[in-house]
Amino acid sequence: MLCLRRFYPFALRCCRCQSRTSNDFLLNQLYKCTNEDQVFDLVGKNKTNLSEKHVSMAINALCEFQKKKPLVMERNDQYITNHSQFLTLCILAENKIAQMDDQALVDVLYSVLRLSLEEHASLVEQLVVELSRRLDRLSVPALSKFARCLRKQELNRSPLMGCIADIVNRNLDSIQDTRVLSVLMVNISSVISWSFRDRLIQKAMSLLEISSIVPVSHAKRFVQFLLNVKLPHQPLLDKCNRVFLQNADRLTFTNVTSILELYVVLQFSNTGFKLIARQKLMDRMSDCHDPVNFMRLFEYYAPIAGPEVREQLIETAILMVDELDHRQILRMIETMQVIGCRKSQLIQKLASLLHKHLDMYKPIELAKVTYIITTLHFPYRDLYFKLQQLLIGYLQLNVTVADISLLIHVLAMVPSSFMDNIVASRISAIFPQCNLSRLSALTMAVMKWAQRDQSNKLTCSGSYGKLLQDINSCALERIQKANNLDLLLEEMRFLSGEWFYETLFPETLVAFQRLIDQMTWQNVLPLSYHFSRSGYLCTPVLDRIAAVTMDHLDQFVASEIYPILLPFALLNYDPPQSEAFFEVCFGHINRHLDAIEPHLTVLLGWTLAISGHFPDNLIRTIFNVEFLAKLDNQLEMMSDSLNRRIHLKLMELNRAVCVECPELQVPWFHEHFCQQQHNSRGSPSALQQQMHRLLGEALGGIHFARMSVFIPYCYRFDFECILDKNKRPLPYAHHGGVMADLEAVHWSQNGQILGMKGLPPGAQRIAIEFLDSEAFCKNSTHPRGTTTMKKRHLEILGYQVVQIPHFEWNSMELSSKNAWIEYLKAKIFA
Repeated sequence: MLCLRRFYPFALRCCRCQSRTSNDFLLNQLYKCTNEDQVFDLVGKNKTNLSEKHVSMAINALCEFQKKKPLVMERNDQYITNHSQFLTLCILAENKIAQMDDQALVDVLYSVLRLSLEEHASLVEQLVVELSRRLDRLSVPALSKFARCLRKQELNRSPLMGCIADIVNRNLDSIQDTRVLSVLMVNISSVISWSFRDRLIQKAMSLLEISSIVPVSHAKRFVQFLLNVKLPHQPLLDKCNRVFLQNADRLTFTNVTSILELYVVLQFSNTGFKLIARQKLMDRMSDCHDPVNFMRLFEYYAPIAGPEVREQLIETAILMVDELDHRQILRMIETMQVIGCRKSQLIQKLASLLHKHLDMYKPIELAKVTYIITTLHFPYRDLYFKLQQLLIGYLQLNVTVADISLLIHVLAMVPSSFMDNIVASRISAIFPQCNLSRLSALTMAVMKWAQRDQSNKLTCSGSYGKLLQDINSCALERIQKANNLDLLLEEMRFLSGEWFYETLFPETLVAFQRLIDQMTWQNVLPLSYHFSRSGYLCTPVLDRIAAVTMDHLDQFVASEIYPILLPFALLNYDPPQSEAFFEVCFGHINRHLDAIEPHLTVLLGWTLAISGHFPDNLIRTIFNVEFLAKLDNQLEMMSDSLNRRIHLKLMELNRAVCVECPELQVPWFHEHFCQQQHNSRGSPSALQQQMHRLLGEALGGIHFARMSVFIPYCYRFDFECILDKNKRPLPYAHHGGVMADLEAVHWSQNGQILGMKGLPPGAQRIAIEFLDSEAFCKNSTHPRGTTTMKKRHLEILGYQVVQIPHFEWNSMELSSKNAWIEYLKAKIFA
């Protein structure tokens, strides 16, 4: 017995040694396998000897072989999952789950999902159950991989994912790997709170700041996270963009197109990346002969290509469009809308294909089709008729409020569509459940149908009027009951049309003032946006915006200063401590001027010019040959409408600098642009003609007043007259062309006008302007910024400016011809 006891440990050691050697042999054989068949052959011969390590390694090897095949068409997932030995591996893996370590469990789950094993397969379910038991002990890298697996199984909103998010929240400070963090952020994005979202963003920014090398894929996942949470966080986007620029040589065609796709949805633009992308995409021009690759090229290259290349892409699209499937056709018309393409030959082909494929689109896709083809003015009645029938059919079947609202909104865009009982009942059923943005869309739809329907006038007692009243009451109640500023702003995020601002914004201002203590630096930007868009002046809220901005200036990137300053400029309002407010904003801009996109720099300069501010560094930066060359490059990659807008703002800034800051010696280089504007003017309105006749009577003859005056620097105003030193009108018959000549304006050394040729001594030019409602803030008689800037400039150019507000001209006091004439005399001869 004692002999046996002495022998037993020795025999056990020998057995373990033999087992380890055998295991090493199988592992080595698995390491040497170069394809799936070798793995299956090894499994078939050694199935009784396979340990949990062998099984996990074999499954992972099969997955690796597939990943190494660059083309999807070369992969053979189905061959692997249908193989008898793979079934053996799955059974063995399921039996050995308890013996596997944590990392092996995660790796096997990841591999079988990558190999397209059914999500409800027994092995997958057992792996998920076991990992959920071990959740608290998983390492952070293993946790990130497990989260990725759950998302692949569409369990991204499950309680299990919520548990993972909780673990990440508790251990966030310990995560120092951008790969692990980016994977976790993307996968837990559906189950996190706003505060946790902000912590994750700050952590990502911190790691990007301290990491010397960050792969493109990590930064791309951070951008994907922002898309998932629907937050275009500018600082994080800037840092990720910097990673893409640093890795420009490593960017592939797929990288470039996927990053551009994310940027488009997040409405983020960077000229540096677009220039790199344009070059990368240009290199693929000659290789894209199949529909899939051509569509990716057309979708992402056309919006940033120059006019010649864009035209070449459109011509190729005409040749290739017949080979596209219904989804590719949708992507093509989306791109056509972005670039404003109205090529008749391409539209004709697309209309024919759309008519054939309309039945294949899902409701949301059909809504997109409707919106785009009405925007591009497809002239095909049969297509619209079929579209209308399909939309109504989907409207009857759909039960989702968001989808129903969208379908109704686009249905109203279809020419000759009408609001029948089906549509009216659907609107009545959903509007109590709609947020403010959807209520706005519904209102626009009802108003379009009302305008189109001649048989029903838009009265309170009519069907349209009653429905609009109900929607209006619902929206008003939502605003009045709002007790959270962030939620209210979220409801207003996608407002479309003018109904909300015309009808409900006064009540919204009351809500903003009631919730003013909830204002933080995070909601300053949306608040500023709504004030800029609405045209309403509310000094308490604007004062609070200025105060919060000053207190948290470092939280804003430099380009975000533009939308913050915009309402102050447009509404012609200076907050308390305005000098300090503008000074800190100027300082922040100057410190980060190189990081601001060229077109935003122009808009920022224009905004400040309205308020009469001309920061020296900013102006000299803009009116610099190198900067203007960068701006030209950027404008080439923008839509025509945005291009025209930036050109107009640059002209207005150029004019303001020339008129107000001659000491900066910035040349006037927009004369040709201004002549184009002058040539496109329309005919005088009935009101202008009436006022011209009345001016003639007030001044003693029609020849004493000139109508629709256009002067250098592209300024146009309604009427001009000239008074001599004794306040007597001078006739234009004697002074005609000379009187309109402002090119003789010259300046003294201190920037003041010395005089103008062509005027008799002591004579004074009078510029008479009728100010309609657009010249004033919506809720007061306070003039807007552009109105005061124009007056300021005309005065510098030697005019005495007479402004005639619409509320005075149309008042009860001026209800007769004689009253108008006396009013004009008082204004001009005062």
